[in-house]
Amino acid sequence: MDEKKTDRRSLKTQKLLKEALEELLTEKELRQITVQEVSDKADIHRVTFYTHYYDIYDLYEQLEKEILSELGLLILKFHENTTKNFGTEIVEYIEKNPKIFRMIFSPHNTGELRHKFINMTEGVFRLVQTEKNPIALKDIRLDYLSSFWSSGCIAIYEKWVQSNFSQSKDFIIRTIAELDKNMEKFIAS
Repeated sequence: MDEKKTDRRSLKTQKLLKEALEELLTEKELRQITVQEVSDKADIHRVTFYTHYYDIYDLYEQLEKEILSELGLLILKFHENTTKNFGTEIVEYIEKNPKIFRMIFSPHNTGELRHKFINMTEGVFRLVQTEKNPIALKDIRLDYLSSFWSSGCIAIYEKWVQSNFSQSKDFIIRTIAELDKNMEKFIAS
């Protein structure tokens, strides 16, 4: 029983440290953030930080892995849903995790996480299009179209996050669906 308390407490501490880093990354670059700043923001002693992570970069790496894992699972679920539902799930995920996406789209972030998010959405688009249309997965035209589509979707998500979610999620879902519909027409031509 004591072990479960320790595990729960340890998980809570790690969560607080990750949330602190997410917030700090919206304000400054990773290389400018100190262990002391993260510890202070999480209201955790600096020694406790080192119990869980080697340094700031280790914490960032773990945070990135966790985010990419969650996004990857969400993206893999698209087979179970229609494309519209998939778009809805992504928007709802962004809405439920505003701190993460403020960090991803922050000008202070390294851009790596944003780039990996683009690659994941690009892969989904390519897969959906090869299943819907008789297009070879290695078709050069599909390479360019998937790059255009994923960058467009990410730009919409980014604008929404940076505007502090000023538009409704339904507006964002409709906008992405409209982009999808127009891309479908273009690919079919």
